[in-house]
Amino acid sequence: MKPSRGFSLIELLTVVAIIGIIAAFALPAYRDYVIRGKLSEAFTGLGDMRVRMEQYFQDNRKYNSAGTTCGAALPTSRYFDFACATDAATMAQTYTVTATGKGGEGMTGFEYTVNQSNAKASNITAADWTNPSTNNCWARTKDGRC
Repeated sequence: MKPSRGFSLIELLTVVAIIGIIAAFALPAYRDYVIRGKLSEAFTGLGDMRVRMEQYFQDNRKYNSAGTTCGAALPTSRYFDFACATDAATMAQTYTVTATGKGGEGMTGFEYTVNQSNAKASNITAADWTNPSTNNCWARTKDGRC
């Protein structure tokens, strides 16, 4: 009698089951890791915009210019849309820059802001993500840590 070669059906199903169990844990963790990587674009853009707004203020003594909402040009990003607003009531002495996640890139539900006082805020409505429990920070992790 010749010894059989190859794998039995039981051995093959055992390997498939093990791979399925590993994937059940690995895929959600990987997805969160990818989202955290995309969030860095918002933090970088907001920080850069804040520096440019302060430079504009040093030159013009206000945060806006004629015909624009903010004196500095908004950053561009693959995963976030940026918006800037100044307050006419304070004669353009305040501003708020907002980074809103783009829907087509899987970043729906993420919104971060910064103002002239460097007050940071997070407004996260994405599934399984929470807003930070402390003020003046941008949530970087799923549990709301900054």
